[in-house]
Amino acid sequence: MKKELKKEPLLELKNVSAGYDGTKIVHDISLFINTSEIVALMGPNGAGKSTVLKAIFGLISHTGAIYYEGEKINPLPQNLVKAGVAYVPQGRRVFNNLTVEENLDIGGFSLNDQKECIHRREHLMRLFPTLEGKRHVYAGKLSGGQQQLLSIARGLMMRPRLLLLDEPTLGLAPKIVKEIFTTIKEINQNQKTAIIIVEHNLHSLLPLADRAYVLLHGKIVASDSGSAIANSDILERVFMGKI
Repeated sequence: MKKELKKEPLLELKNVSAGYDGTKIVHDISLFINTSEIVALMGPNGAGKSTVLKAIFGLISHTGAIYYEGEKINPLPQNLVKAGVAYVPQGRRVFNNLTVEENLDIGGFSLNDQKECIHRREHLMRLFPTLEGKRHVYAGKLSGGQQQLLSIARGLMMRPRLLLLDEPTLGLAPKIVKEIFTTIKEINQNQKTAIIIVEHNLHSLLPLADRAYVLLHGKIVASDSGSAIANSDILERVFMGKI
């Protein structure tokens, strides 16, 4: 009988430490995400969640090992984009003096195929109907929620296999929060995009997450399925300072 080969995770971190200006923020982090999963990174402010995403995308240096599709990599943003990884930082990073359409076109700059770029842009317009009616509006004139949707849509122009989202609903109205989470689920289900998401809105995120990691003081203190984390007291203990 032929032995079934074990599939490698899409992305895996082994004993990764990273920080800024010689100061470590995360310590010996080990985690993984499989193809088509949604994985949540949770914890209080300063726990190191955003630092983990920046290390994955090569925005800061790290020690330890990062593997993508089973191969050890030295993350560099330009190489990761080509390999199918997109990063959407917090803060609604849009080009204010460009229209919605032009912002999306910039997201597909490396396609070198105008017809394909237009095809993908129109697909995203259908996926994000809020942006459809704003396609010729300058991004700087959009609401905060619309800018965040545009940031996510631009990150999807290259049809990434892995999407890194950092606090996509921070400071947004409940209606927009609901729309963003609905869109995240659709992206995951319909495009099979794996998503690592840093998010403070735990009530909305945990039902979507296949797995979750809870960070505190730069270390993972718990990991389990989204439902198991939701039904445990670990988040209460972490946020109340009982660990």
